[in-house]
Amino acid sequence: MTAQNAPRLSLAALLATKPGQRPRLIYRTHRGRRRGSGNGGRRKGFTEADYAALLDAAHRQLGGPIVLVWDNLNTHVSAAMAEIVAARPWLTVFRLPPYAHELNPVEPVWSHLKRSLANLTKHNLAELTALVKTRLKRMQYRSALLAGFLASTGLDFEPFCNPCS
Repeated sequence: MTAQNAPRLSLAALLATKPGQRPRLIYRTHRGRRRGSGNGGRRKGFTEADYAALLDAAHRQLGGPIVLVWDNLNTHVSAAMAEIVAARPWLTVFRLPPYAHELNPVEPVWSHLKRSLANLTKHNLAELTALVKTRLKRMQYRSALLAGFLASTGLDFEPFCNPCS
């Protein structure tokens, strides 16, 4: 997301589900420069280290192992990310097939967020960031909405929610 003539705001999120508990939305924002802004070839959005920090924070908040269903974003499938995943015994990753956005439970989060921001004017990056965080915070407290995002994928999360005995 970008504010008019301003740096870029990148977002990363995960939806967590656990038996007997409400779904959880955990997110992070990252301010980066737009293309050609003299960033020395650095990534504009989230790096592997940023995703690792998100996963570590989710692990602390959720208090247990995580089974992650992930798309094939280049950062998610990089060698550096493979090392990060391998270093976390509490993390199991399943990859979605390519071009299967409808199976990713976070995609409806982005769609909902974008619709909620559509008719609002954002004058600068700070204003855009505040609006995005407010909207995401509201979503965090709407358990039925989050459950709907998970259900919209048609995926069965039960096998991941019930630990093996």
